[in-house]
Amino acid sequence: MKLIDKLAWIEIKDGAILSTRSYGKDKYYIPGGKREDGETDAQALCREIKEELSVDLHIATLQLVGIFQAQAHGHTAGIEVKMTCYTAEYSGEISAAAEIEEVRWLQYIDKDKISEVDKLIFDFLKEKQLIR
Repeated sequence: MKLIDKLAWIEIKDGAILSTRSYGKDKYYIPGGKREDGETDAQALCREIKEELSVDLHIATLQLVGIFQAQAHGHTAGIEVKMTCYTAEYSGEISAAAEIEEVRWLQYIDKDKISEVDKLIFDFLKEKQLIR
C-alpha cells in the first residue's frame, strides 16, 4: 500500500463545510495539501491555505480534529490518502487562487460530490452535529 500524506483545514459555517474543486477535477476536497521538506503541520497548512484561498490561518488557534484514511480518489487501488485535519481561525476573505477553480460550502447531502476520505470526515462531522 502507498500512502499520500496530506493536511486539511476544516472550516464550518452555518452547518456547511468549506470545500474546493481544482481545475480539471470532478470532486470537491476539503482545502489543504502536502508538506514540503522540513515543514511542520502548521507551516504547511498555513502555506497551502494562503496559496489556495488567499487567507491567513492563525497558527495559535490550530486544533487537531482527527486523522482519516481512505482510498485516494483518481488513483489505482492500494493508494490511500491520510488526511490530518485541523480547525483554525483566519483573517482575510476566502477566494479561489492557484489551482482552485471553485469554492463551495457543502452539506452532508452533498457527499456524492466529494472524495472517499472526505466522506469519512463528513460522517465524523455529521455524527458530532457540526454539519447538517
